[in-house]
Amino acid sequence: MDRDLRRAVVVTLGELARSDDWRDRADAGHSLAGFAEMPEAVGLLLGLVLDRGDTFVTRWTAEALLRRKDRAGLSIVASALAVAQDNHADYLHTAIFDVFSIFAHDLDEALRICDEMSGDIDDRVALGARRLHESLAEIDPVLRPA
Repeated sequence: MDRDLRRAVVVTLGELARSDDWRDRADAGHSLAGFAEMPEAVGLLLGLVLDRGDTFVTRWTAEALLRRKDRAGLSIVASALAVAQDNHADYLHTAIFDVFSIFAHDLDEALRICDEMSGDIDDRVALGARRLHESLAEIDPVLRPA
């Protein structure tokens, strides 16, 4: 893995994330989600998940992060849930439902990760993980193991 090249991509997507055009910010959020494990991307992604200009950016970025189905993506969404106002929270909950309402295995794994994160030393992540867990616990997935 070329760390310098990945960092350069994050920097470029960060410039797109600061665009006045909501479509640019949405594209940046969706693309940056692939780099969520990089510290350089976390702040940018959190800003996009809580985008002040357009809730489509919020939802599109959150869905991309949640579709990673890993701690990196879930922790950013959890951090956003910890501070989100009602409007953003509604869009985050919709993204959570859309991603985790199909496969029981994915939902179970997300719940397990949230349990781990609820004890995080970062209070914001811990609080958000508990809120994310509550939201996930309300989902009844369509497909369960036989």
